Amino acid sequence: MEFLVALASIMMVNIVLSGDNAVVIAMASRCLPQKQQKMAILWGSAGAIGLRVILTLVAVVLLQIPYVQFIGGILLVWIAAKLLMEDKGEEDIEAGTSFVAAVKTIIIADLVMSLDNTLAIAAVAKGDYLLLGLGLALSIPLIIFGSQIIIKLMDKFPIIVYVGAGLIAWTAGEMMMDDHKIGSAIHAVIPEWLLPLAVTLGVLALGYWWKKSHKEATGEACAKEGHPVQ
Repeated sequence: MEFLVALASIMMVNIVLSGDNAVVIAMASRCLPQKQQKMAILWGSAGAIGLRVILTLVAVVLLQIPYVQFIGGILLVWIAAKLLMEDKGEEDIEAGTSFVAAVKTIIIADLVMSLDNTLAIAAVAKGDYLLLGLGLALSIPLIIFGSQIIIKLMDKFPIIVYVGAGLIAWTAGEMMMDDHKIGSAIHAVIPEWLLPLAVTLGVLALGYWWKKSHKEATGEACAKEGHPVQ
């Protein structure tokens, strides 16, 4: 059961953090003929997936090093908060005018935007390569072929994004507690579950406050300009 929960967590994290990657894939190939579009998406995604797997394996190894694991936990807190606080809009991605250019754009853009996925998935896997491999193998095809559905679901049901952010925040707290040096010192002072819980509640509260205040600020700006609030 613990293995299945961790596997579901990896898939959830990968799906929630990969919405922008799906948009990149679509935009990079939008200027190609339809037949070349499909091939560019296929080869570009294959290259991006290969590099993502390599980066994730490297991250798993690095997270075993004392202090690096604690720092990684802090970065995960930022990733979880950013997921709830980012504004949605089109990515500034140049469309490739040739097959090779589109594939290159997909690989480079996806690689740059996948650093958060890499760290989060490596953290959830906790060094279990079987778990890591199954999680990536099951979630990546879902992202590529069901990306538009995923994006629409997250727009319609914002709770999905909150669940994903909460999961990442909890993982961040666990990662900090698991650090052999700093985590051990913290554990001597507080219960093991307290830091993950505090981090998770803090991130969710910050995200909720930001969305609420941002929406009110947007509404006031629209009212001043005489536009209806969306």
